[in-house]
Amino acid sequence: MEQKTATLIKEGLLNAISYPEYRLLVEKLAQEGKTTGPEQKETLIDYTILNDRRMRRWDKTLKFDATTMETVTGYDKKITWLVLTESWCGDASPSLPVMHKMAELNPNITLKIVLRDMQTALMNRFLTKGAMSIPKLIMIDDATHEVIGEWGPRSTAATNLVEAYKAEHGILSPEFKQELQIWYNKDKGQNVAKDLTGLLLK
Repeated sequence: MEQKTATLIKEGLLNAISYPEYRLLVEKLAQEGKTTGPEQKETLIDYTILNDRRMRRWDKTLKFDATTMETVTGYDKKITWLVLTESWCGDASPSLPVMHKMAELNPNITLKIVLRDMQTALMNRFLTKGAMSIPKLIMIDDATHEVIGEWGPRSTAATNLVEAYKAEHGILSPEFKQELQIWYNKDKGQNVAKDLTGLLLK
């Protein structure tokens, strides 16, 4: 099983792209009225266009507090964050810019991105409660190639909001998804940053 996981990660890394490459891809798809993945549905295309705008805003405005900066810049182990996602994923748009900004702060952290629907075997190895939930971050030790942590698909606080709503209503309504994006905007990426610094400190 471990060997298989290592092989899947190796294949994933071979097919992975950088965050700037991912941003160019999403921007191009948004301009062309397309989306990643096999289904070119109108709703998914609309989410891709929205996410392109959101990530552009996050890339410009994201800031970290002193504690986060200190933790990230002081991290001395060489690691790779391999992230599974798709352009239409609403939870990816506020978290990927945070990952990118952290990786920019420390040359020991490499961020690589793969599309979930092109790496389904890898995705199936890192399910969340049996679901192919994204974004999913796999933290890999570059020296040993071992998986030393996971994160996703949402920050701790966002997950609590989602689970409380699901417990009461059963499914996530379009209205709730909109409210969640408003919450992300108010949080300014801080809860994702807190989770990820916690992952580095483990």
